[in-house]
Amino acid sequence: MYLWLRATIVAPKEAEGKRLVILADFGSEATLYINGVVSGAMDMQHHDVTLTRNSREGEQFEFVAEAYAGHSGQQPVFGESYLCLFEEDVYQFFIDLECLWQVLKFTDANSLRAAEINRCLTEVIAAVDFGLEEEELANHMKFCRDLMQPLLECVNGSTSPLLFLMGQSHLDIAWLWPIEETRRKIARTMSNQLALMDEYPEYQFTQSQPYLFQLAKELYPEMYARIKQRVAEGRIIPEGGMWVESDTNLAGGESLIRQFLHGKRFFQEEFGKDNQMLWLPDVFGYSGNMPQIMKGCGIYYFASVKMFQTYENVVDPFPYNTFMWEGIDGSEILTHLLDYGDYPIRVNPSFLIGQWNDRVQKDGISSRLVQFGHGDGGGGANRDDMEFLRRLENLEGVPRTRQGSPIDYFEDQVERGIPDAKYVGELYYPAHRGTYTTQAKLKRLNRKTEIGFREVELWGAAAELLQTKAYPYEKMDHLWKQLLLHHFHDILPGTSIHRVHEEAQAELTKLHGTIHEMADEVRASLAGKDSASVTVFNSLSWDRKELVALPDGVRAIADHSGKMVSVQRHEGTLYAELASPAMGWSTYIVIQEDQLAPTIASSAVTATESHLENEYLAIEMNDRGEFISIVDKQTGTEWAADSCNVIAMYRDQPSAFDAWEIDRRYQASRVALEDKAEITVTANGPLFASVRIERKLHQSTIVQDIRIRSGSRRVEFHTTVEWNEKNKMLRVDFPVNVHANESMQEIQFGYVRRPTHASRPHDADRFEVSQHKWTALAETNRGFALLNDCKYGVAVKDQTISMTLLRSPSYPDETSDQGTQQFTYGFLFWDGTFHDSRVIQEAYELNYPMYTLHGASSLIEQSLLQVDQANIIAETVKLAEDGTGDWIIRLYESKGSSVSCGLRAGLPYSTLFETDMLENNQTELPVINERIHLQFRPFEVKTIRLVKSKEVV
Repeated sequence: MYLWLRATIVAPKEAEGKRLVILADFGSEATLYINGVVSGAMDMQHHDVTLTRNSREGEQFEFVAEAYAGHSGQQPVFGESYLCLFEEDVYQFFIDLECLWQVLKFTDANSLRAAEINRCLTEVIAAVDFGLEEEELANHMKFCRDLMQPLLECVNGSTSPLLFLMGQSHLDIAWLWPIEETRRKIARTMSNQLALMDEYPEYQFTQSQPYLFQLAKELYPEMYARIKQRVAEGRIIPEGGMWVESDTNLAGGESLIRQFLHGKRFFQEEFGKDNQMLWLPDVFGYSGNMPQIMKGCGIYYFASVKMFQTYENVVDPFPYNTFMWEGIDGSEILTHLLDYGDYPIRVNPSFLIGQWNDRVQKDGISSRLVQFGHGDGGGGANRDDMEFLRRLENLEGVPRTRQGSPIDYFEDQVERGIPDAKYVGELYYPAHRGTYTTQAKLKRLNRKTEIGFREVELWGAAAELLQTKAYPYEKMDHLWKQLLLHHFHDILPGTSIHRVHEEAQAELTKLHGTIHEMADEVRASLAGKDSASVTVFNSLSWDRKELVALPDGVRAIADHSGKMVSVQRHEGTLYAELASPAMGWSTYIVIQEDQLAPTIASSAVTATESHLENEYLAIEMNDRGEFISIVDKQTGTEWAADSCNVIAMYRDQPSAFDAWEIDRRYQASRVALEDKAEITVTANGPLFASVRIERKLHQSTIVQDIRIRSGSRRVEFHTTVEWNEKNKMLRVDFPVNVHANESMQEIQFGYVRRPTHASRPHDADRFEVSQHKWTALAETNRGFALLNDCKYGVAVKDQTISMTLLRSPSYPDETSDQGTQQFTYGFLFWDGTFHDSRVIQEAYELNYPMYTLHGASSLIEQSLLQVDQANIIAETVKLAEDGTGDWIIRLYESKGSSVSCGLRAGLPYSTLFETDMLENNQTELPVINERIHLQFRPFEVKTIRLVKSKEVV
């Protein structure tokens, strides 16, 4: 809700020749229009707006204010507003005075500089007379300023550090306000900064998020024209890399690449500017594969603030400010970590001196990058900042300053020489660990929607090639930007108010439906219309045989050799195990009821209320549905070190920041869950067996369908929880007989290793970490993995993998995660090396279902892409962004091994290029005997362009 206010203001006689301002208190932020033009705002650091700097008697101003009327529980209180004459000389006097006073506080009391400032300030205080009025007061202020001027002209010596100052305003797209309010915040922020630029020609302002520029373009065209002019002048600097300041723990690897693709493309198309820096000031940790992704997207520098802002968490401090950051594949990015300083930021000697003195890297650097301008809710710098900066370019006792682009800092650092400091691996943020789990529905919707985009792009490319079906480039561009918006670091992590989460859930639900409908449509187009056949689609880059639900009305099917396929009916749905080639499809024949011959299918799977078994494993359960024994039938190995699938609940009451934090002492606050389960056998072969576990958990209930397939080592837990808790956390524990000092967690395009112990402070800090589809413990010849379809928080201590299932914080969203929650997890064990295991394939298969539908393609069986090494994953297949019809294939090495790989494409192409991640051609690749030869380093991501052939398919 918003309150609109309007007034006509006439400049009085007393204002002649002076600055005329409105000092307003609407109880909230407000966008201000003067004579129909958005001209400024009221916010935390901007309390007045200038009508004119040189008033004329009788001059008239039409003043309109749009004030935020708040949201649930946050209603503003309207205050008083005034029309004021601004006494410029008095203002300038106080800036001078504060400037010298702050320098004195940080100056050696025994120094000549301190003695000189003391003498001057004593003289000024003795002389100042505030009893004077108007012109006499103005002249008196000038006299006092003249006394201070010589000391404000003193400069530093040759060893003074240099601070590169970046004017900016971190604007959370949603947090303690909805996106609807952000639509106003961008106008407030940019209009204030444009007004400063009008008055201070030296001022430069960096804005990082293209999404916000897009809002300004759509909603405030007059202001946007002024923005474009200032960009052309180099005064507004569009630099930041991503479409929005995205979370990097939870978003998929392809999503992170698309952040750069859409972000850099917007800045290039709108302003003719290419980004070189990723700016993520407020993101909750940085994935270990970000250096490779940045480098692949043409980003050379990284800057952030968050690593030194750990709130109430006592942590092992991060060791560097300026360093080379090496990712899991060996890619390196020059990185600088800033400090917030006081909040809100106010540029003055104290702030600048603190920025230098508080650096953690005492040797090897002589400059720093420093942000200034109010942020979080936008705002930016104010007039005080500008006036202080005019005095602080080179003031004795304060680090020298230089305003400009953050790229100036990095280029200067390269010229000076990069410090001999390197940090390898993820930039783990030792706080905000609850963000891996809070708002579980958003995280599940995101995972499933990312998968939907992959399906549309793959099958859409196939339909364009094989059926000349037009690919919806424009629609997909729009839908991708919707998804990327919700990866903002206070939306997907679940740290916003209720309205934000409610709206995000609605938008992602709609997006999920749209993208999967599009995927269904292109698959149906490829399958054709034939009720006598069933086509099964496999989007993964290896051949699969998977349990799938058959289309309605199908009673039996056979392959094209006529061999009947075993089926099993379960709860009204008929299931079959169907095979399909890599990134392709297979067609099966529907057998009519009168053609059915009686068959007796043998079953290798069995289930009772306390036992599950197939060819590979035997499981014993207790009366709570916990696994008290997991035996590998081939080796006789007992995998359960204690009861597994233990559902554990804890009081979850961190000292601050409910939605963000998990207290490291949470295990001391376990909630007793004594109720036994009701256990029912729901399926007993021949393809799979299943038992249903129904159990009360405190004020909540859980239903688990535990499924084991014939011929599989994977056990799945299809879970529904009616979650009715407040400030509780739900976890599932698997203590297993594996001895390993490190665990492995999947991240984007690879995995990281983390300690299973707390030997050192940094080890102890990582008591809760992020994962994507799997976590594993491995010895050299065997291992155990816990898989999931939407859970990102996990802890591994000694032998126990403990996955976080749900939380229920009460701030800032008092209804977090209440209601029905659905998710699936599973486990897998293997004998042999991790490199030879199927952990990664099994995790993909748990997440990426095969799809069946009526119809038969003209190509009964088709594989669009074949990869001859199991550790090379084709993550993305799509049409090129440039609309040429070329195919883009993105692959990565998944096991941390150097490997030579062969690739065969089941489509015609003329030439082949390796490209960067933004699809710019780099190197033409040879093709030998229709085999594309590729050499991968550990965890390397490669992007390949197959130039469209003119051959008719």
